[in-house]
Amino acid sequence: MEDIHHVQNWIDGSHTASTTERIDVYNPATEALIATIPSTPRSAVTSTITSSLAHFHSGAWSRADPSTRFAVLSRAASLLRSRLAEFASLETLQTGRPISEMRAQLSRIPEWLEYFASLARTYEGSVTPFKGPVVNTLTRSPLGVVVQITPWNHPLLIATKKMAAALAAGNCVVVKPSEVAPLSVLRMGELLREAGLPDGTVQIVCGYGAETGRFLCEDARIAKIDLTGGLETYRAVAKVAGVNMVPVTAELGGKAPVCVFPSMEVERAVKAALFAGFIASGQTCVTGSRILVHKDIYDGFVALIEKRTRALRIGDPTSTQTQIGAVVSQSAVERCAGFVSRALAKGGRLICGGQATKVNGKGFFFEPTLIETRADSDLACNEVFGPVIAIIKCDSEDDVVRVANSTAYALGASVWSNDFAQAHRVAEKIEAGIVWINAHHLNDPSSPWGGFKESGIGKENGREAYESYTKVKSTIINYGIEPTWFDDQVENARYG
Repeated sequence: MEDIHHVQNWIDGSHTASTTERIDVYNPATEALIATIPSTPRSAVTSTITSSLAHFHSGAWSRADPSTRFAVLSRAASLLRSRLAEFASLETLQTGRPISEMRAQLSRIPEWLEYFASLARTYEGSVTPFKGPVVNTLTRSPLGVVVQITPWNHPLLIATKKMAAALAAGNCVVVKPSEVAPLSVLRMGELLREAGLPDGTVQIVCGYGAETGRFLCEDARIAKIDLTGGLETYRAVAKVAGVNMVPVTAELGGKAPVCVFPSMEVERAVKAALFAGFIASGQTCVTGSRILVHKDIYDGFVALIEKRTRALRIGDPTSTQTQIGAVVSQSAVERCAGFVSRALAKGGRLICGGQATKVNGKGFFFEPTLIETRADSDLACNEVFGPVIAIIKCDSEDDVVRVANSTAYALGASVWSNDFAQAHRVAEKIEAGIVWINAHHLNDPSSPWGGFKESGIGKENGREAYESYTKVKSTIINYGIEPTWFDDQVENARYG
């Protein structure tokens, strides 16, 4: 145990002890204990928010010139880019995702810091077409101390894109990373300080969501909650946020359909479905977990995707030859197995996979799995968050659209067609916050990210995210309307 590193919270510019209670962090690919983190109690949460409020009101960041925010966030991007190898290895260690995935994903994360740095520098207020001799300016200012609850599946990406938007707008941020994979986020504290971010502008607090996360969200002094997680977590957060009148952005679950039409070459469609469904072992909010295939190419598609899926290489995530890494925990393995058993019990046909497995006798791994099933089945309607994919035969374009829209989720969807008119027609009809045409998973800091229905509220990325971390002030400057309402014998006095 002497080799196990304990990583403290990042508070006021340094790693700071807040409790003796510890949470173990494991490598899901080896089941080895790799670190411990604090289980932060309410008293420490309260003092952290008090400190954050003092930093916010000091104006060191909240009133910093936009050019200063631009310079600091740009430096942070450069520092992160110079240390990507270190961060990628850490992500693989704590998530069990293949190193090739993490290198590719992390190579783009500095772009979020650069984009929001530029937005901080170039964002312009506006002047409304106010009637009469009046100038009406609209300006934005930061909200205050904001709380961000981030998940384990993309630890650094999601934390960075939330922090970048909030910091660009001038807020102070308290981040609670998932207790399952917090290590890369904790390391960002030192990097941001090195970039010149004033101490206390970002605090990183560890703990269980039901405890530390709840303590953060229950503090009435915070100005916003930004959550990526499950629907039940959102419902718990929304209750207290409503009482305290705190706005919430919530990126929740998904059941993304991959809609495949006959004009698309079968080989390309299969490649698309493999990427959409099995990247990150199916543990993303936009996993292509429902493959809706038009009947005219169904048989050929299923035959080829079975062949390609059986050939995917499960293995040690640190090997560049590995294509499928671990799922995050034993409970994730059991969840996948449960979906498989229920699907088969209800008449689904197992095409391939369906079993838990190990690598070198250890780890939480599950075979890439394809199951032919009905559109209204448990597997086709509910989020697995693992490599278990439903394949559904559809009779027509209208049938594809109907099935695509038939779940409670509406985050992402992809349409695969070489018929330009069809692709746009279908994309318009699909209910989802993000619709890709002949693509899946593509993301950019400038492109709003968020869903409809039970997939969430509000947007990450883009101007929409930046603006959600600000409040609008309307300043009305009158240079010609006299206040004559109560004067005698005045006609056409203006009231409003």
